[in-house]
Amino acid sequence: MKPEGERPTVGVACDGFSELELLKLRAAERIDEAAERLGALSQAIWSEPELAYEEHRAHRVLTGFFEQEPPAASWVVQPHYQLPTAFRVEWETRSATRCALHLGFLCEYDALPGIGHACGHNLIAEVGAAAALGLRGALESLPGPPPSVKISVLGTPAEEDGGGKIDLIEAGAFKNLDVVFMAHPSQENAAYLPDVAEHDVTVKYYGKASHAAAYPWEGVNALDAAVLAYNNLSVLRQQMKPAWRVHGIIKNGGVKPNIIPSYSELIYYFRAPSLKELQVLTKKAEDCFRSAALATGCTVEIKGGAHDYYNVLPNKSLWKAYMENGEKLGMEFISEDIMLNDTSGSTDFGNVSFVVPGIHPYFYIGSNALNHTEEYTKAAGSQEAQFYTLRTAKALAMTALDVIFKPELLERIREDFKLKLQEEQFLNTVE
Repeated sequence: MKPEGERPTVGVACDGFSELELLKLRAAERIDEAAERLGALSQAIWSEPELAYEEHRAHRVLTGFFEQEPPAASWVVQPHYQLPTAFRVEWETRSATRCALHLGFLCEYDALPGIGHACGHNLIAEVGAAAALGLRGALESLPGPPPSVKISVLGTPAEEDGGGKIDLIEAGAFKNLDVVFMAHPSQENAAYLPDVAEHDVTVKYYGKASHAAAYPWEGVNALDAAVLAYNNLSVLRQQMKPAWRVHGIIKNGGVKPNIIPSYSELIYYFRAPSLKELQVLTKKAEDCFRSAALATGCTVEIKGGAHDYYNVLPNKSLWKAYMENGEKLGMEFISEDIMLNDTSGSTDFGNVSFVVPGIHPYFYIGSNALNHTEEYTKAAGSQEAQFYTLRTAKALAMTALDVIFKPELLERIREDFKLKLQEEQFLNTVE
């Protein structure tokens, strides 16, 4: 954390508007001024979807966007930052020092296999870029010396598979950030949803091939092991907690009906509200996999994914500031009771929330289509989604201005972060 020093203050400017309110208006205006370019950015990513760690065109489009952002060469662009398809873009005020307040905006841009941008990552990239432009525009409009602020835009690949943010955490990319911002498209406006911890596994069974009609007794059926494992997990569901999720596929089940399958492969995802519960669920599931191997005489190999996704830690002070700004822009949010008890997926932003205070709200894009469907792919590329996407970017930029000019808010955000981190660490040590 940066040492506390003299923080900028704002007062009443004119016509009853505070200087901070006028700065927020300027942030929104700056985003509107760039609306056409931002829409083109989103459309370029949406029209040619790329899978995790392969987002080469999206990387070029996003880095090119900032390289061409007027005034020329004013953003410091680092392409291929730590990862081939990651990037870092930076700008700082003239008065920035080594202890400048450092705010980050995150972009995602990988797609799903077969159905493209069915999770709207093209819009996530647009929101991150737009919010950074808005914040910079507001700070540049200050008549006097600007506060000491640094803005970073991080391009984080492979959210859908692999966890690019976790790679970047391990590389130190989040080390000097004070607060991070991003937003995710959905069917509603929610300042927070309890994204859960996730662990994925690949399970491989090895048996022995044989002629399925002439001498099946000579074979060891790896497909039977996969089917037993699938059914074992189905039986386990009765004893699962309501918030636990287990879902998977049989990726390989043999090559021909008259050959006893010598190999089968499953891929499973396990999800739970906390890392502690995820460990319990994972142990139960792995027992199901091993018992299937024992019953069929197969050998089994269980391999976890490169990274576990952590649950997203809430930061109430930050989300309340975001809601206040969003409501001024006409956003209607689901209630806190619904928000905290709703179900959601998993994201590598959860890991980020364990190392730096941040916000990961969800936003309506003009469609009731569900994420990870072909209908949502269409909605994410629609013109209607642009209004809601840029409105969300404005709310994030306005919230960032609150963080800069309200030192008491920043202090509460930091305290919320420390408290939630301590609670999580306590829960993970309780037997």
